[in-house]
Amino acid sequence: MSPLHKPDAVDAIRQQWAQERPDLDTFQMGLLGRMGRCAALIHKHLNEVFAHHGLSSWEFDVLATLRRSGAPYCLAPTALFSSLMLSSGTMTRQLQLLAERGLVERIPNPDDARSLLVRLTPGGFALIDQAVVAHVTNMAAILAPLDTHTAEALDTGLRTLLAALDMTHEPSVHE
Repeated sequence: MSPLHKPDAVDAIRQQWAQERPDLDTFQMGLLGRMGRCAALIHKHLNEVFAHHGLSSWEFDVLATLRRSGAPYCLAPTALFSSLMLSSGTMTRQLQLLAERGLVERIPNPDDARSLLVRLTPGGFALIDQAVVAHVTNMAAILAPLDTHTAEALDTGLRTLLAALDMTHEPSVHE
């Protein structure tokens, strides 16, 4: 058996349940358990690369969102916090910290004198351009154990699951 296919901690948990409750089908427990363990380990690997660039994951996400928005690399805070699924209060504090580091700046909104926009500074632009290259390389290394067919099948399965989960969390007309 190859090292990538040897029994793991999730198998041990399922085996314990099989002994204690042989009536339970624990396949789903194993699948979701592995997904959770993978997510935790993936976040660890991603955070190591972000830290190497002096960023936390939320800082990377904010800077990357501004960078991928295209020139002039500027968004309203509401667009930022909705794309990052953060509360406005959390986003305000985070933007303040990024501004203090000189990575973003708040500028007047030409369409609404009561609000400000958030724009990448040249330093923020340079940092995110370096960090995103390392991030993409890191993601490729994380997924390197999967052959193309396996990676595509995993992507298809996760896409299907995500769509189903998203549908169950859409607000109803009564909310």
